[in-house]
Amino acid sequence: MTFALECPDRPTIPIAGSDDLFPVNRIFCVGRNYAAHAREMGHDPDREPPFFFLKPADTLLSGSSCMMAYPPRTADLHHEVELVVALQSGGRDIPVVDALSHVFGAAVGLDLTRRDLQGIAKKAGRPWDLGKGFDGSALSGPIQRVSDGVSLTSGTISLLVNGTARQKGDLAMMIWSVAETIAELSTYLTLKPGDLLYTGTPEGVAALAEGDRLEARIDGLPGLDVVISGSV
Repeated sequence: MTFALECPDRPTIPIAGSDDLFPVNRIFCVGRNYAAHAREMGHDPDREPPFFFLKPADTLLSGSSCMMAYPPRTADLHHEVELVVALQSGGRDIPVVDALSHVFGAAVGLDLTRRDLQGIAKKAGRPWDLGKGFDGSALSGPIQRVSDGVSLTSGTISLLVNGTARQKGDLAMMIWSVAETIAELSTYLTLKPGDLLYTGTPEGVAALAEGDRLEARIDGLPGLDVVISGSV
């Protein structure tokens, strides 16, 4: 018997101001890149080298408005608002001074976490992929081209849940800048066009419930509105 494997198209993100779509290759995430968030998670915010984890590309939901189903096997789903950087080119061992030339654009994103599953895995010394990489766990608003004057170094980043402020900070508070993070990641592997980089979250992460409405914002970028629907 012969089996045929159908390969779905790559996930895409709308590009602001056009009908074009940005095809996504891989999703990299930076952990604890804001000092206040590191503290609230019980870690020392000293400027240690950044660490990375991945989410499967098909966990992505994109657009200015998204409906995300509350995931199974968790009672502690957390939000993390982040700047998302989209690469137009890549390479290995990219110098910091050249890193931003590889950036196509940026978007507002949400990294969702099944915090209870992540905590259990950490305590047992196991990988915590399933705490981070589940359906709909990576969300992105439309990508704004850097050629439109997008700032990757400063600007207010915030999240409202049901109209109440949950997270607020500034991109200037990142421990590792976008350029430094790209350069560091490229020492581990070859970056490629279509790769996304979620750059960390400010303090204020907290649990979500079914029916919650999220408004994620970063100065100069299209907004991202998300509704958490009933569990799958």
